[in-house]
Amino acid sequence: MSEIRSFEDLEVWKKSSRLAVDVCVSLSNSHSYALRNQMERSSVSIPSNIAEGSERDSTADFTRFLRIAKGSCAEFRTQLYILQATLKELGKEPLPKGEQMISETKELAPMLQSLINGLEANPRTRKKHG
Repeated sequence: MSEIRSFEDLEVWKKSSRLAVDVCVSLSNSHSYALRNQMERSSVSIPSNIAEGSERDSTADFTRFLRIAKGSCAEFRTQLYILQATLKELGKEPLPKGEQMISETKELAPMLQSLINGLEANPRTRKKHG
């Protein structure tokens, strides 16, 4: 595993950031404010924790924040399932990008796990400072 110069270089950060933007745009007209707020928070938490962890000065901290990001990914996917089921029960159209977002979370989780595994296998691999 090569050194990580910046979180912006990580494909998992890029993908999760795009997902968070899609969530904010897709839910912008939602009147279910509590669920919308929670979904926006959990989706934004994924790239935010990747970024925060990468800026920590230890591989252990980075790994811990990647695990938090992975948990947020699962939390967000659960909320998507709940939203889709709720819309179906109400006889409304599902979230247009809902299934795509579910698929994206299923791609992000193994990417995060792979990064965690790589850091644990080589704990000296970390971001270059300066």
